[in-house]
Amino acid sequence: MCGIVGYIGTQRATEILLTGLEKLEYRGYDSAGIATVWEGKIDCVRAKGKLQNLRDKLTNVENPAQIGIGHTRWATHGKPAEHNAHPHTDMARQVAVVQNGIVENYASLREELKEKGYEFRSETDTEVIPNLIAEILSTNSSSLLDALRQAVNRLSGAFAIAVLSGDYPDELILARQQAPLVIGFGQGEFFCASDTPALVPHTRAVLPLENGEMARMTPLGVEVYNFAGDRLKKYPFTLSWNPVQVEKQGFKHFMLKEIHEQPGVVRNCLEAYLQTEKHPQASSNSPIGNPVNLGLPEELFQDLEMIQILACGTSWHAGLVGKYLLEQLAGIPTQVQYASEFRYAPPPITANTLTIGVTQSGETADTLAALGMEQQRRAGGEAKYQSRILGITNRSESSLAQMVSHIINTHAGIEIGVAATKTFVAQLMAFYCLAMDLAYRRQVRSASQLEEIIDGLRQLPREIELTLETQSGYIEELAREFNETKDFIFVGRGINFPIALEGALKLKEISYIHAEGYPAGEMKHGPIALLDAKVPVMAIAMPGSIYEKVLSNAQEAKARDARLIGVTPKEEYAAEIFDDLLAVPMVEEILSPILTVIPLQLLAYHIAALRGLDVDQPRNLAKSVTVE
Repeated sequence: MCGIVGYIGTQRATEILLTGLEKLEYRGYDSAGIATVWEGKIDCVRAKGKLQNLRDKLTNVENPAQIGIGHTRWATHGKPAEHNAHPHTDMARQVAVVQNGIVENYASLREELKEKGYEFRSETDTEVIPNLIAEILSTNSSSLLDALRQAVNRLSGAFAIAVLSGDYPDELILARQQAPLVIGFGQGEFFCASDTPALVPHTRAVLPLENGEMARMTPLGVEVYNFAGDRLKKYPFTLSWNPVQVEKQGFKHFMLKEIHEQPGVVRNCLEAYLQTEKHPQASSNSPIGNPVNLGLPEELFQDLEMIQILACGTSWHAGLVGKYLLEQLAGIPTQVQYASEFRYAPPPITANTLTIGVTQSGETADTLAALGMEQQRRAGGEAKYQSRILGITNRSESSLAQMVSHIINTHAGIEIGVAATKTFVAQLMAFYCLAMDLAYRRQVRSASQLEEIIDGLRQLPREIELTLETQSGYIEELAREFNETKDFIFVGRGINFPIALEGALKLKEISYIHAEGYPAGEMKHGPIALLDAKVPVMAIAMPGSIYEKVLSNAQEAKARDARLIGVTPKEEYAAEIFDDLLAVPMVEEILSPILTVIPLQLLAYHIAALRGLDVDQPRNLAKSVTVE
């Protein structure tokens, strides 16, 4: 949440900052601003609303400054307004700060500074930071770096900070604590950002700061320190991303582009996770005959008795599908917990338990905090209670990857749309492969049984493409009929119940239609009272063990005059039951979630687009939730 950019080099900073903020606007779009230093003075320009409003204010403004910081805001403290927009400056307007995060003790610091004569112009927590730095500079600091070091040691909470000062015109100072901040290395110029999409148009050499680290960026280079002031040796690495990946490539919205990228994502996952030969040779992390190669060590699974999955939002839905697969394929009892709830009410510690943290960005604050707490509470106990943690993420350079010893990289490529689509499918693929890996290691499934599942998975990219080719136009036309709809119900059973939840979430996120997902068999236990002719019901009905049950539940809804829409293969029987059919190819029930989610994503997208809503940047939401 919130996007930070910074630049120091030989080019004019303003346009670099604005284009960087455009790449990060998915992180927040309540307001935006930039600050630059020229001739010992800070120039700060801010605007409420979308980034275009800021760009309009800067039109025809000549600013030769070659150093600056920028920010696009997702409001926490203080309503969206220009006076609450970042950057914030001290009372004398000689120190400018942008921040992503929350300063939890800002109220006491604010009162302390007020007693010393400092005045405040906003309701934000961030404004205490430049004033605190200014106070330290005026009393007992020898440098801007040292002033920020002293300041951050007085801050409580999670934050990423970038600081400029008119008195230090050739320095950009950074600090990171529980919120992402990445440095980019160019040719005679340096960049910083809260996420790498802002960096890839300029450089692929990056260095993520870790918790408790600071950096000084000057025209001569980058120095990294810890919060104690000790200089650290750090080395950048090269990103594999291409700048083209953060462009729309002819699609109207990033979300639509990312929906259509899903066949390629599934292919990437299959190539990354699966052995290329039918009967692979043994390796240190993959026993002979195992068709899956996730590169995970045997000790992670030794004497495994239970798995707990921690996640939020769409990743939580992926975890529910993962639970089904881990229990039904690998025979391991599995719990799925909201990370935000686990933090404050963790279950009793169980022996020989693998904890899996799932976050597409690798920066989700609640998930990281829950995993950190689990590591701490299992430290120092008996061997069977020791921490075993696995991360599933789309960002191998993220905080999650730094926190845990082992990750499954989902290889989805960068996702810009706030509503997760291709990263959800990639997380499902990770769980399919993990479940198969465990099933083989535990010898509850033979290699031939797993090969049957893998053969089905290999067909899915083409089946997703077929669904997109045959259903996109029909779904766009169908979406027109829900322009006035205010409520929507999604139902599914078994492995497709989480897909009903995900379909409802997608519709809520981007169209602002109230939607709920239920197990189809639970409708008659209360929610059926909601149904009438104005409440459409979306039923996911895939042939398999519970196909007839779902159809029966769907007919109960139809009997209450609800418009009934089916996600199901195109069969004569289904066509008689459903008022509208979102047809998908026939696949094995256990593989169906990767296919059934596609029409639900498309329907949510087209309803929102036809309503004229901002699909990629829905109100009140941000892509990466880095605050509690």
